[in-house]
Amino acid sequence: MSAQDAAELLSSDGPLAQRVAGFAPRAAQQQMAASVASALEANSALIVEAGTGTGKTYAYLVPALLSGRRTVISTGTRTLQDQLFHRDLPRVREALAAPVRAALLKGRSNYLCLYRMKRARQQPSLRWAFDRLREVEEWARRSDAGELSELGEFRDDDPLTRQITSTAENCLGARCEDFEKCFVARARRNAQAADLVVINHHLLFADFLLKDNGFGQILSGADAVIVDEAHQLPELAAQFFGKRVSTRQLQELARDAQLEAQNCGDLGDVIECAQRLSADVSRLERCFVSMRGRQTLQQLRAAGEGEISLARVRQSLDEMYTLLLPLEERNAELAAVLERCAQIRDNWIHVLADVAATDEVAAESEEVRWVEPLQRGGSLNATPIDLSNGFQRMRATYPGAWIFTSATLAAAGDFGHFVRALGLDDAQTQCLDSPFDFAQQAQLYLPRGLPDPNMQGYAEAVADAARPLIEAAGGGAFVLCTSHRALRIIAERLRAALPMQVLVQGEDGRSALLDRFTEDGNAVLVGTSSFWEGVDVRGSALRVVIIDRLPFAAPGDPVFEAKLAAIRARGGKPFFELQLPEAIVALRQGVGRLIRDPDDRGLIMLCDPRLTGKSYGQRVLAALPRMPIVRDAAAVQDWLTLLREAA
Repeated sequence: MSAQDAAELLSSDGPLAQRVAGFAPRAAQQQMAASVASALEANSALIVEAGTGTGKTYAYLVPALLSGRRTVISTGTRTLQDQLFHRDLPRVREALAAPVRAALLKGRSNYLCLYRMKRARQQPSLRWAFDRLREVEEWARRSDAGELSELGEFRDDDPLTRQITSTAENCLGARCEDFEKCFVARARRNAQAADLVVINHHLLFADFLLKDNGFGQILSGADAVIVDEAHQLPELAAQFFGKRVSTRQLQELARDAQLEAQNCGDLGDVIECAQRLSADVSRLERCFVSMRGRQTLQQLRAAGEGEISLARVRQSLDEMYTLLLPLEERNAELAAVLERCAQIRDNWIHVLADVAATDEVAAESEEVRWVEPLQRGGSLNATPIDLSNGFQRMRATYPGAWIFTSATLAAAGDFGHFVRALGLDDAQTQCLDSPFDFAQQAQLYLPRGLPDPNMQGYAEAVADAARPLIEAAGGGAFVLCTSHRALRIIAERLRAALPMQVLVQGEDGRSALLDRFTEDGNAVLVGTSSFWEGVDVRGSALRVVIIDRLPFAAPGDPVFEAKLAAIRARGGKPFFELQLPEAIVALRQGVGRLIRDPDDRGLIMLCDPRLTGKSYGQRVLAALPRMPIVRDAAAVQDWLTLLREAA
C-alpha cells in the first residue's frame, strides 16, 4: 500500500475513526504510518522515535495488515504482547476488514510441558506439589493453548513452574513421546502458518540463535520485522550474542543426569560423576556469596578459591561428557542430557579462554569476560563489545523490511548511539514529537541547593527536598532512584515523614505495587530501574515524578568499561558517544511516566544539580519535552496545591 493510503486510513474520514470507539486522528500517527508503509514497500530499514501518545501501535499495524507481507511484530514484554494481540490487533483488523491470520507466540516458560508434568508426578521430592499437579493435569485436558497464565497462579519464580515447563536445553524436541500434543510445538506451528505473528524480543533473538530440535524458525519466510520498544535491543543483543554459563544450569545438568542414570539402573559411574559435579558447583557458588555486582573473570580467578573451583568444575564437566558420549543412543532422555552437557561445556571453554584484563587488551579483543552473582550462585559470561556485526548478520539472514520504533531512541534528535550499537547505518530515521501539550500539562522543577550527587548525604538531601512537594501534591508521586542504596535511604526517610502510604520496590511484586498505587490515588511509590519504563498510570493517581539523579551507568561494570576502553582506543570520546546518550535515553524513559493521557497534568522534579552546573546539562534538558522550567520551591508547592485541589 502507498504511504498516502496508510495516512488516509488513520484520518478523520478513515475506517478507524468510524469504527473504533474513542479513536482520534493524530498528525504524527499518520506521518509514522506513511513512513512504515514506504519501508514495507521498499524492503528497507526504518527507525522511528514516536513520543508518548502518538499511537504508534496503530501506525504500524495499519500498513502491516494491508501490506500483503508476512510480518513479525516483536514487543518488549509479555504484557505488551497480550495488549497488542488481544486488544489493539483485533480492533484494527476489524476496522480494516483485513482477512489476516494472526498468531501469538511466547517463550517456552509460558507453556505447560506435558512430558515434564508427567515426570514431576514420578518424583518423590515433589510430593508436596501433588495436589497442585493434579489440578494442572485436569486443566491440561481442557486447555487448547496450554498457557500457564490461564491458571492464574503460576509466576516465573514459582518453584513448580520450572518443573512443568521446558527450556531450550532440556526439551527433547521431536524425540519426545508427547511431541504431537506439545503446546509449544502447536503454538509454533500456528505461528508458522500465520500472516502476522506477535512475539517478544527474547524470542526474536532466540529464534535466530537457538536452533531447537524439531522446531522451525519463526522468522523464516517473514517479509518484515517490526520491533516495538526497540530501545531495549542493544542490551538484549549483548545477552544473546555472547556466551553464558550459570551455576544453576550446571546444577540442573547434574540433577537431570543423575535422575536419568537412576532410571536406567546400571549407570553408577554417571550417578557418582553427577554428584561430584554438583558438589564442585556448590563450591563455586560460595565464591559468589560476598561478591557485590559484576566483576571481571580475572577478579574471580584471583580471589582465593576462584581458580581452584573453576578448574574442578571443568574437570567434572569433562568427565560427565566422556561418560555420556557412548550412551547417546540409549534413550532420548540421555541423548538430551548429553546435548546439554556438550553445549554447556563448549560455552564454559569459550568463556574461560585466557584473556588479560588490561584496558588495552580488552579494547582490542572482541569480547569482555565477566561474572555476576545471582540469587544462588552466579554466572560466567563472554559478551561482545561491538554488537553491530552480530545484528547485521541477523538482518542479512532474514532480509526484508526492518522497522524499529520506541518513544526513546534518540538523544536530542540524534539517533547516532542507537544506529552505531546495532549497525543500522542504512536505516532512514524519523523523530515525531508527542502530541501531548507538555507546555500546558507539565512543569519541570530543578531544585536549588542540592549537593553534588557523589557526596555523602545526597540521597538524604533528595528526600528532604522532595518531601514538601509530595505534601503539597497530597501524594500521587513516583520517586525514581538510580540505585538500590538510594532507594533504601529515600524510602525510609519519606516513610518516616509523610502521612500517606509509601510503597517500596521489593516489598511486593511490581504489578501488585502498581495496582495498590493506582487504587489509593494519593500514594507514593519509590522504585529503581524496573519502574522507569513500561509503567502506564493515567489520571490523577500520578501527578509528580521525582528523579534522584541523572541515570549514568555505574562505574566498574566490566562490560561498560570495556566499551569505554574500545571507544578510547579508536580515538573517540566515551562520555559523549556512550555515557551521555545512554543517560539521556534512560532519563527520557523516566520522565515519560508522568504524562500518559491528554488530560494528565503534573510535575517533573529532576534533582541532579549537574543539569545546571555542567555544560552538558543543557544538552540533557534539550532532549526532554518542552515545558516550563521552575527553580522556586514555593512557587512549585503552590502550583501543586492548586493541581491537587482541581483534581
